[in-house]
Amino acid sequence: MFSDDQKGPVLVLAPHPDDETLGAGGALLRAAAQGRAIHWLIGTKMRAEDGWPAEKMALRDKEIETVTEAFGFASVHILPFPAARLDTLPMGDLVAAIGAVVKEVEPETILLPHRGDAHSDHAALHEAGAACAKWFRYPSVRNTLVYEVLSETDAAVQDGEKFEPNVFVDITDFLERKLEITSMFGAEIQPFPFPRSLRAVRAQAEVRGVACGTAAAECFMLLRSNQ
Repeated sequence: MFSDDQKGPVLVLAPHPDDETLGAGGALLRAAAQGRAIHWLIGTKMRAEDGWPAEKMALRDKEIETVTEAFGFASVHILPFPAARLDTLPMGDLVAAIGAVVKEVEPETILLPHRGDAHSDHAALHEAGAACAKWFRYPSVRNTLVYEVLSETDAAVQDGEKFEPNVFVDITDFLERKLEITSMFGAEIQPFPFPRSLRAVRAQAEVRGVACGTAAAECFMLLRSNQ
């Protein structure tokens, strides 16, 4: 899915900005280095009607702009849904919004958050995103994978929803850049032992690397591959 012979576009679905970097930042950078177009879908948006102050919304917009440039995303799609409330939306509305992006981008690979993550937004985006990986409605999609997010995937307590990786991607050459981009999220990144800390991100990459014989790696659950 991230080997040198793969050339198709990659679309990552992030419930909130930073999930894509924590869970798949290295793999996205590797794909971009291979010449593949990478695309970012953000499932929620800060909105004034939900009580977000103007300065906070402006800061978030700047972070998204900075991270977009750092990754070299070919496109960014921000859905107009409120954070922490995706599970209250009609699933059909969420599927329709994501499906429109999938049809526009025509990704070969889709990256989803884990359904068992502690945050309800992650579960909702997973369900809707998986519905947009049906080959007979979205024929460009060949690979569907799930990524892990520090402080969400590891905090899950639901029975039967364990994250069990079966794909490991060597990100040794991209770990330092992933850490640089992670730091662009400002207040979301806190000192260790906070889960979303640079030290924790490095440690996770190194542990995943040990599991597959590399210095650093990210891991995924492969849901489907139509190769």
